[in-house]
Amino acid sequence: MRPNLSGLSDRDLVLRVQDAHDRDAFGELVRRHHTPLRAFLWRLTGNGGEAEDLAQDVFIRCYDRIAGFRGASSFRTWVFAIAYREFLRWKRRGLIYGKLLRHFSRAPEGGDALHPDEAFELQRSLNALGVTERAALLLCDACGLSHSEAAEALSVPLGSLKTYVQRGREKMRARLGDHAELEQGQLVSCKTTI
Repeated sequence: MRPNLSGLSDRDLVLRVQDAHDRDAFGELVRRHHTPLRAFLWRLTGNGGEAEDLAQDVFIRCYDRIAGFRGASSFRTWVFAIAYREFLRWKRRGLIYGKLLRHFSRAPEGGDALHPDEAFELQRSLNALGVTERAALLLCDACGLSHSEAAEALSVPLGSLKTYVQRGREKMRARLGDHAELEQGQLVSCKTTI
């Protein structure tokens, strides 16, 4: 019988993995963070299959390196930092980048799926941003990380992160028009099931 780990904090789960190599505890961490991580990677790559492959690579790296996690940041921030580095590695390898979206939906609380033309235009607008701008905007506005957490995940100064987010919002508004909703959680939710 598997233990019920859902009531434990991320920190407690990490300690269980570090101290006892508890695979169930790590499985709970994956369960908690897989959907937002995969959605973040999907938005960066523009491809659900590549995002899933990268997400698996990220969690393998996390498991391999968890002994070195000291809790200076949250586990979530650490995972997104690894994910961003994996994305950059993937991009450098020259894999296909920026494939068109076939399906895109808002976060479950909105319940509305975007029209395919809107989904295409949204992804095209995201792809027009620089990689760091896109990642900063997605982490802050879609995944709900604070500016500090996003700056740490991307290894950039806080002031630079804020600039990336602001510039990204301005560029998205310019491309999508006055109807673009770019407040936190409205852009592209990392809670989206893909």
